[in-house]
Amino acid sequence: MKWAQTLDGRAAAADGSSQWITGVDARGDVHRRRAEADAILVGTGTLLADDPALTARAETGGLLVPAAEQPVPIVLGRREIPAKAKLREHPALAARGLAAPLQFSGDDIPGMLAELHDMGITRLFVEGGPSVASAFLATGLVDDLLVYIAPALLGGQHLALGDIGVDSMAGIRRVRVQHMAMLGADLLLRGSLVSYATPSPTNPAVQA
Repeated sequence: MKWAQTLDGRAAAADGSSQWITGVDARGDVHRRRAEADAILVGTGTLLADDPALTARAETGGLLVPAAEQPVPIVLGRREIPAKAKLREHPALAARGLAAPLQFSGDDIPGMLAELHDMGITRLFVEGGPSVASAFLATGLVDDLLVYIAPALLGGQHLALGDIGVDSMAGIRRVRVQHMAMLGADLLLRGSLVSYATPSPTNPAVQA
């Protein structure tokens, strides 16, 4: 799972704009990690707000890896993928014989992951917004956290994470930091969650 945030934990400005919180070096690192994944997932909120291409691209703008090696695009949520969405032109679709991006409601994240595994997708790069990130963290099924932190402040209500099922300090989710690196002016923190509460079989946070 990846997200970008400011020092004060914001993922977007008051008007909802979020491009770009981090700099060129951090974004290049994200594209390299996309290229290593079997699939890349966003929620319908991010899809409708940003119309992302979700390809792994080089600094020149071309594909970082061939179409057949690009991550398969996946959308989480019930809202329809627009007919003119960039995802519908994703190079991995034609290369893998897919008519459209994969889409799941978000009702059953563990079940979705099991279905993806049966399809041969074993390395999923979750790059959704706060609702998707929170829903995945609440299930306890995140192996690796990549948090890109920009030396900037936004304030406001658009936090990088929402409710992850922690009601008190007794349930705090500790992160074991495995690596830190400066990418230009930005900080990359990579880690894993130390412990989880019992995963919930369903999570309604991404049903909209």
